[in-house]
Amino acid sequence: MHDYVLLKTIHILSSTLLFGTGLGTAFHGWMANRAGSLDARRVINRNVVLADWLFTTPAVIIQPVTGIWLAQIAGFPLTSGWLVVAMLLYLLVGACWLPVVGIQIAMRRIADATPDGTPLPPRYFRPSTFVHEA
Repeated sequence: MHDYVLLKTIHILSSTLLFGTGLGTAFHGWMANRAGSLDARRVINRNVVLADWLFTTPAVIIQPVTGIWLAQIAGFPLTSGWLVVAMLLYLLVGACWLPVVGIQIAMRRIADATPDGTPLPPRYFRPSTFVHEA
């Protein structure tokens, strides 16, 4: 039972980290891009990408590992309806998240490559045009 409680704690903390980091980086990215300052955009874009590597990515890995492990300890078959739905939703959300990571990396690269005093190129504001370039 001790393993179950420890795994459940890790699972809950990683889900909190995943959700909180996602909201936090989205908010900061949105606000920095509304500000219009190239320097702010550079710093925030770098930090958003860094936060994804430091916090979001490990949580994305920890969630299914601990979730499957918890299900096994509790004796739930992985083919249980609710577990299958949860795993499919997790994969769907992941499929939506991966293009966003590409967009964030591309925005960081564009902002870093833009000389001071120069406006950002129009493609910076159309992220769908560079999803595949990251």
